[in-house]
Amino acid sequence: MKAFAYHRPDGLDAAVALMAASENASLLAGGMTLVPTMKQRLAAPEYLVELSAIPSLSGITMDGDTLVIGAMTRHADVAGSALVQENLPALARLAGRIGDQQVRHRGTIGGSIANNDPAADYPAAVLALGADIATNRRSIQADDFFVDMFETALEPGEIVTSVRIKLPDCAAYSKFGNPASRYALAGVFVARTGGMVRVAVTGAASSVFRAQDIEAALAGSFEVASLERISMDASNLMSDIHADSEYRAQLVMVMARRAVAMALNAG
Repeated sequence: MKAFAYHRPDGLDAAVALMAASENASLLAGGMTLVPTMKQRLAAPEYLVELSAIPSLSGITMDGDTLVIGAMTRHADVAGSALVQENLPALARLAGRIGDQQVRHRGTIGGSIANNDPAADYPAAVLALGADIATNRRSIQADDFFVDMFETALEPGEIVTSVRIKLPDCAAYSKFGNPASRYALAGVFVARTGGMVRVAVTGAASSVFRAQDIEAALAGSFEVASLERISMDASNLMSDIHADSEYRAQLVMVMARRAVAMALNAG
């Protein structure tokens, strides 16, 4: 790991100013991805700006029918929140299955979505739930936020401050995780609000994506049987040492059927 200057501001304006002070500065949320890449010298920021001391970036509240989660809220806090468990249990369950205990007590929702790892869990929830991602500059709809592998719509110096989720009628997440890392080989988050169904897939491609064929089938009839004749096109899915694209395509459909069944049982 190369030498760097470490800063831990106690306010958002100070963090923004520190990021602007160097062309090679990085934000530190939970550090679950950044710190290992720094140790491997795949990243070498001159400035490291940690966000954990900024009170406004943490916490979980309700704003009418919208769940508001601060960007620095830890996975364990989302999983254990009575507010999340009562209003959006699918998200609490997702958070409780991310990585291991160490990851859940350090990793944050803002760090996860800003990193946009192709196998991370939170991007699937944020996209399927049609969340709004608030930053220090603007609000970005989930459909516009995730661009490609480790790439988002965030601009230099832009900091995620919170995630705003309008509560669905029912939702569920099912994933087939790597037994070592717990990252998803395929994970599917299903959310229904009125007659609208949104389905997001993680772990199967270079970035999280909406499965429009599955959405259309479920919009017609929200039941497991609606997916029996649907298949996933494997041509744009990943193949790696863990699974090839055809296997992932099959996993997506299995996880989608399980997610629908879970949503129906919960709703």
